[in-house]
Amino acid sequence: MLFTRQSTSEIMVQIPCLNESESLPSVIRGVPHSIEGVDSITILVIDDGSLDGTPDRALDLGVDHVVRHRHNRGLAAAFSTGLDACLKLGADIIVNTDGDGQYSGADIPKLIEPILAGRADMVIGDRRP
Repeated sequence: MLFTRQSTSEIMVQIPCLNESESLPSVIRGVPHSIEGVDSITILVIDDGSLDGTPDRALDLGVDHVVRHRHNRGLAAAFSTGLDACLKLGADIIVNTDGDGQYSGADIPKLIEPILAGRADMVIGDRRP
């Protein structure tokens, strides 16, 4: 029996943030607008209690979804909140990247390629060459 992976329709890039209003514009600009084999790419910002206007900045930048914690709950809680939201919104693939710009959005196609090719169900990136 031959199994083939169906076309991936939606990738959601989740960005946990705490006081990232200054770095968020370059992070958002770095997310690819299209990837071969992907129907749509949406961005979800998880605000973990920022005091610098991060959620409003995200909306001004055209982010598709913002989820807010009223108070800082930590990165693990923000990550978990993001996963829950992405799954509820119908994500086929979820990419997590930090709001401080330490990861390049240009690497997202390379990161998800093993999933799109059906060779992996999950991948973890490494910044080291």
